[in-house]
Formats: sequence, structure tokens, C-alpha cells
Amino acid sequence: MSYKAEYIWIDGTEPTAKLRSKTKILADGAELPIWGFDGSSTNQAEGHASDRVLNPVFSCPDPIRGGDDVLVLCEVLNIDMTPHESNTRALLRPVAEKFAGQEPIFGIEQEYTFFDGIRPLGFPVGGFPAAQGGYYCGVGSDEIFGRDIVEKHLDHCLAAGLSISGINAEVMPGQWEFQVGPVGPLEVSDQLWIARWLLYRTAEDFNVSATLNPKPVKGDWNGAGAHTNFSTKAMREDYRAIISACEALGEGSKPLDHVKNYGAGIDERLTGLHETAPWNEFSYGVSDRGASVRIPWQVEKDGKGYIEDRRPNANVDPYVVTRLITDTCCAGLEKDGLV
Repeated sequence: MSYKAEYIWIDGTEPTAKLRSKTKILADGAELPIWGFDGSSTNQAEGHASDRVLNPVFSCPDPIRGGDDVLVLCEVLNIDMTPHESNTRALLRPVAEKFAGQEPIFGIEQEYTFFDGIRPLGFPVGGFPAAQGGYYCGVGSDEIFGRDIVEKHLDHCLAAGLSISGINAEVMPGQWEFQVGPVGPLEVSDQLWIARWLLYRTAEDFNVSATLNPKPVKGDWNGAGAHTNFSTKAMREDYRAIISACEALGEGSKPLDHVKNYGAGIDERLTGLHETAPWNEFSYGVSDRGASVRIPWQVEKDGKGYIEDRRPNANVDPYVVTRLITDTCCAGLEKDGLV
């Protein structure tokens, strides 16, 4: 007997990396080996030295093929087994280990948009639908488009054992969101990449594409983000730590250091309109969706909890955003003597 292992990796396409995958047949009971691929076809090598290595780091049941088949997320290595320059997971790992004692956890809200050819799903041919607003968490075939795909994707994520915690329709036709977490920085990032792969693969069966473009339709339409919710043990116990984390994110060059790594095209989405703060200004506030960082009202009321960084784009690399937030906030809490 044998089983299928779908090896999945993040390529070297810039400014936004793409997911790639291929299938390996393994003997029943065999462990997942390292594998190779042609890096010259994925923007990760030159043709004269094209071999790159796939190193399995996370696996889960394959909900599409079923049975004993698995999905295998891999880091990309050079042939000397060092991390490839596109391997952002390798940069997150030491930061996650350094601050593990603070017990950082994340929940990431992944927004995305379905497209039918060149039109967002639900947009009429040659025109525009009614203005945004009624589509958010809506119901009915006049406002909701793609629910069958969304429900199938949710089922796939649950069958894969991912820590998916919810779904909802967003403010534009064909625009949706799913949430992963709360789990640690490496776990949430690994699972979000797998959930993204499952999204693309599920939509493929419906002859629809899904995009993480942060501004899929120009004009008076919301963009698509990956709002990133974050807390540490101290933040879950003490409101002073909530403020400390917000202040750390706004200190010195940190706001721009983060924003420039929060996804390509961020200036098109973070305009100060459509529930965003301007990309070049930093602010935080309670219940304020026009701030860079929102403190939920319940957190202020309870005097403990988490914060929501509203700046990351839908196309952000989760390994990068979790590394930056963990490093900045946890170091700030240490400096303020709150851990």
C-alpha cells in the first residue's frame, strides 16, 4: 500500500510570494523525507544551479484526497541545508523561541476576494453592484456570492485539523474572511499557509479564483487585510501590558519598519478611509477601526486581553508579521518590566 503526500512550499516570487505544490507517493508507514524541486522555475535559483530542497515542517490530513493522504508544508533550503533567502520561517523560529516564555499567541483574520475571470464574483458584467455595506455578514442570493465555496473550504480546514475559528462575508460582493488561531506564532503561520492553499485548491474545483490582492477593486470599496490579533501572558492578565505593547509598536521607526513588511501595495489600502489608518501615521485606540491598532472595548472593560494590528495586508507573509509583532511587543514588555 502507499499514500499521497502533497508537498507545499512558498516560492520566491516578488513582491508577493506564491504557493507551489507537487505530489510524492510514499510507502504506507514511511516517514516524510526531504525532497527537491527546480528552483529556476520558482524564482529561487538560476538555471545553472537549480536544485533546491523541500524540508517538511508541518503536516496534516489531506481533506480533498482523503484516506491516509497528507498535506505537507515545507521550508525551502539550499543544497547545503541552510535556509534559502526566501525562507522567512527560518527567521521567525529564533524569535519565537526567544520569547516563548511570554507565551505569545496570534489570531489572524484572512480576508480574500473571489474572481470569476476578470470580475469579482457577484459584479455584473460591464458594471458595478450596489454600494458596499449590505454585503457584510449578509444573507440572500442578491448579496452573497460564493458561499458554497466558502463552506467547502471551511469543511476542508476543519477536516485537516487546522485551528480555524470562524468565517464571514465581507463588505464587497465576493469578498470573504476566515480566521485562524489563537495559537503560537509558528503554528498560526504554518496553518494560515495551509489554509490559503486549501482556499485556492477548493476554489479551483468551482472554476473560480481567490486573490489576496489588498485592493482588488479601485475606488470606494474596502481593501482586503489580514488583521492580526496578538497577546502575551502579561497582556492576558494586566491592562498595563496592553498599553505597553501598543506603545512599543508606535515607538521610533517601528511603525514604518512594520508597514513596509506588511504586504505589497499597502499604501493603496491604508489610506485613512474604509476603516483604515493612513499607512504613514501610527495610532491606537479603544474600539477604533480607524486606528492602526485597535484595543477591543471588552479588553478595556476587563482590564486585560489582546490587541488587533489592523495594518497587515491580506497578502502579508504571516511568518514576517508574527516575527515583527512578537519581537517588538515582547521586547517592549521586557523593557517596561511587565514580564
